[in-house]
Amino acid sequence: MTLTIYNTMTRKKEPFETLDPGKVRLYVCGPTVYDKAHVGHAMSSIVFDVIRRYLEYKEYDVQHVMNYTDVDDKVILRAQDLGVDPLDLAEQYIDEYDQHLKELNILPAHVFPRVSTEIETIISVIKGLVDKGYAYDVDGDVYFRVAKDEDYGRLSRRVLEDMRAGARLGIDDRKEDPADFALWKAGKPGEPTWESPWGPGRPGWHIECSAMSLHHLGDQIDIHGGGNDLIFPHHENEIAQSESYTGKPFARYWVHNGMMQLSGEDMSKSTGNVFTIEQFLGKFDADVLRLLILNASYRSPLTYNEDVIEQAAHALERLKGGLRSASPLPDLDPSEAATLTQAAEQARIGFETAMDDDFNSAGALGHLFELVRAINEARTAGIDEENLGAAQDVLCKLAGVFGLSLTPKDQLDAEAAPFIDLLLEIRRELRTAKQWELSDRIRDRLSELGISLEDGKGGTVWRVH
Repeated sequence: MTLTIYNTMTRKKEPFETLDPGKVRLYVCGPTVYDKAHVGHAMSSIVFDVIRRYLEYKEYDVQHVMNYTDVDDKVILRAQDLGVDPLDLAEQYIDEYDQHLKELNILPAHVFPRVSTEIETIISVIKGLVDKGYAYDVDGDVYFRVAKDEDYGRLSRRVLEDMRAGARLGIDDRKEDPADFALWKAGKPGEPTWESPWGPGRPGWHIECSAMSLHHLGDQIDIHGGGNDLIFPHHENEIAQSESYTGKPFARYWVHNGMMQLSGEDMSKSTGNVFTIEQFLGKFDADVLRLLILNASYRSPLTYNEDVIEQAAHALERLKGGLRSASPLPDLDPSEAATLTQAAEQARIGFETAMDDDFNSAGALGHLFELVRAINEARTAGIDEENLGAAQDVLCKLAGVFGLSLTPKDQLDAEAAPFIDLLLEIRRELRTAKQWELSDRIRDRLSELGISLEDGKGGTVWRVH
């Protein structure tokens, strides 16, 4: 099946065809680093991590760039409130986010550009837009002429006249058009500034991503990603700037993830409606957050609450359960091995078919659970370690595409294992003597201590749950 991707520009799924065969240029808008990152930021990073992993699974050579916005109004205002240097504040949160990426098992981008280190490129792009008549200077500020871009608004499906009407209140009367947006801002006291042809100042928000993408990936890219809250104005303005500067189509596919919602509202630092990555990882496994996200369409809003977290935690234990050791029986029916091999192959095919359909992770996840069920049935039937291990290898490989580590919880102290085995031996004798109440009491007390028992043809096995 051919990989298809939903393109926000066309509002439909399209066959995936890259600019260069076998290569993918992927640019993803990263966070504005002025405060602790929340799980909504993690959602975007995980979504595009899974997309990258699947593209690499399909043997594409992916060049991945994700930026940090370290020069921005929000960073400056927060730094002023705290009485610290804006760039120092941003550096602190960049370091924190880098650590979160490691903790969440997110593959690092090949390049992590930031505004403060890309000023030369940004100024060069702005100068080019001015020289071509797409931008103009007013008292040290530089604005983009929206009216000169005939296609402006096509990504967000907005009409320029409506945008002008919405900008009437509080507009800068120095602008030629109310819809024009800033490329360069004249310096103000207490703000970081750099020298430019228009005087000391700093970049506007939108120009940074155009410049960084051009610098590190070239004039054209295959996929531009980010949250759907960036469609307008950020990505709309990126298209206007980039295509006016290069004269070429900017991105072939625009891919946007939905927003994570808490209490029915989008997570937002500005409203305080957030749950930080740090808070989440202090209570739950990183794989739980991944499964919470994977079990829904990446393009849809995602509710964050205790119920969905509990469901994800339960799903994680189900997947881990598929990796338990075999309890082989000498008289196993030979057909059991063939059945499990077939189930593993069907899971692989089903997984790929789902993911080829616009990265349908929920559908693909369903095939992993089917494989776990087949593995558990084969283990109960007494299959040998070699055949069980082959199916488990398929499970691990496909789970790896999702970035799931499936790391088991810390095992009990080795000294406790003989005592548990002794209790199982006593329980087996009690069951033989039909002392069901006492045997069940042992099972229940072990469960309270975090030990699950599973009775099969090969005997009883225990595991930490």
